[in-house]
Amino acid sequence: MFAWLRRTLSTTRRLVVVAVVAVLVLGGLAFFVFSQPSVTAVNNQFGNVTDETTAIESELTVQNPNPVGAQLGGITVDYAIDMNGIRMANGTKDGVSIPKGESTVPMTTQLSNERIPPWWVSHIRNDERTTLAVNADVHSSTLGASFGAPKVTREINTDIISAFNSTENRPVGESPSGGPILVIRETSAQWGTVDTEATRIDMRFVVHNPNSYPVPISELSYRAEMNGIEMGNGATEDKGVIPPGETRTIEATTTLNNGRIDEWWVSHLQNEQTTDLRIDFAARVELPTGTVEIPLDPITYTRTIETDIFGNKADDAANESATNSTATPTPSGDDGSSGESTPTDDGLLDDGTATPTPTDDEQTETATPTPTPTDDGLLDDGTATPTPTDDEQTETATPTPTPTDDGLLSVGARPVAPCLGSQQRLSVA
Repeated sequence: MFAWLRRTLSTTRRLVVVAVVAVLVLGGLAFFVFSQPSVTAVNNQFGNVTDETTAIESELTVQNPNPVGAQLGGITVDYAIDMNGIRMANGTKDGVSIPKGESTVPMTTQLSNERIPPWWVSHIRNDERTTLAVNADVHSSTLGASFGAPKVTREINTDIISAFNSTENRPVGESPSGGPILVIRETSAQWGTVDTEATRIDMRFVVHNPNSYPVPISELSYRAEMNGIEMGNGATEDKGVIPPGETRTIEATTTLNNGRIDEWWVSHLQNEQTTDLRIDFAARVELPTGTVEIPLDPITYTRTIETDIFGNKADDAANESATNSTATPTPSGDDGSSGESTPTDDGLLDDGTATPTPTDDEQTETATPTPTPTDDGLLDDGTATPTPTDDEQTETATPTPTPTDDGLLSVGARPVAPCLGSQQRLSVA
């Protein structure tokens, strides 16, 4: 009886040892046979934009060196976008299958537009600088391991209010004697206090009175529009007097309502990341003949701001131009040869101007640029490169579109200072 029991236990132990060894062997084989895939590129672009959300269309390029696909255990992809450490969007995609070789994994993440005002505050507080970070992590249940994509970071710098700075003499109004009522000799602006509720801009006007009588200023007002949306208006409440022949400094603080920054964001993206900014100023003065409202047209501020948040705007424009271009026939040369048609860019290049077809009599044809496929993403500038023509051809090359960095989410960007609801304080030094 005891001998039988000992034999049974011995057999059981041998089976357990064999099973453990088999598991270890199979695990080792899996480790050596199945190499770890890698994410080689991360590309992003904006999708549908509504009043509440902004869709970000992402594409991960995955290189799977294994001889078979990684469908067995499935793939999970985690994705996140941060701006100045603020989580703007994140998402997870489960059950992804990766075939052998190179493939792409599309993802859509939703950015809540409520995150735009906090980002705006951080951007202004950080001297108009934003660090954009894109993080992706891929987990394979087959391999029991995670492999992350290269962390993508992008430095965004803007310069919004320095354009207010000017030392140009600008006469405004017309006095009864025929000369200007006032001469604005200098304007400047700098950021004031910024918090979750408001952004304050401290403005300074150096004003000269060229007349023989004092000019009291009872009100200084402004009205701001961005993409046709009235973002704010305000006026001073105090009075100041500029003596005859003297110069005074007028200081005003403009308060912007940060609660409407997200509304500007929507219009900016819906307008292909472009904003038309206009700020009109006016002054109410007391003259010997009565009260006069003076439009300060010489200091009206107008500017077109373009951004390139993910660094692929020029690529998108080039691709759309190549797809939707209109063929323009090239005039025939003196030898009677017929020139080839050249697709126009339909105004989609950086300067928004279609490239005209040259009409030189010596030209035989105009080369058609062939856009190079781009990654539409953050990993490179994605500049489309035209295909060179033969040396014997006379040509006018279409300029290569260069990604602009004039925006909130691109390098060296120039985003708009959304002038929202405001109040001003006037003082005369």
